[in-house]
Amino acid sequence: MRSTRREFVLGLTAGVSATAFGGCRLAAEIRFSDAAAQSREFMEWERTVKLTPEQEQVKKAALGAIPAPCCSDNSAYTCCCPCNVSRTIWGLSNYMIAKQDADAEAVRAKVKEWVAFVNPGGYSGATCYTGGCARPFHQDGCGGMDAGRLITN
Repeated sequence: MRSTRREFVLGLTAGVSATAFGGCRLAAEIRFSDAAAQSREFMEWERTVKLTPEQEQVKKAALGAIPAPCCSDNSAYTCCCPCNVSRTIWGLSNYMIAKQDADAEAVRAKVKEWVAFVNPGGYSGATCYTGGCARPFHQDGCGGMDAGRLITN
């Protein structure tokens, strides 16, 4: 039995859509609800979701325009060190870019939303220089320096 061109294209489109979007959440679908659990998830994405050089440039454009929450004299792209709050930002960015094909603007907006969620009172921008590395995010902290030991309380 021979398929028409329209049936072939519709079938191909459905297959591509299922493959391309299967298991991935769209940026708009990433809702923040549990800082500790989502921090662990994002930190795992930082470790496992790798970017191509082109994707890394999107990440740099997105995060280079945001001051790092814990050391505002650095960008969120570089931070002053790989603390846990930075790992969450980098992982969220990696996922959005690699799995959702998000652009710099979408990544930047979602990262800002995440930072506001984990510390509604706002970051001082001097956490790293005032002994805040071992404090949880909501207390103007970095959440620790070891990816295996996230400080949440």
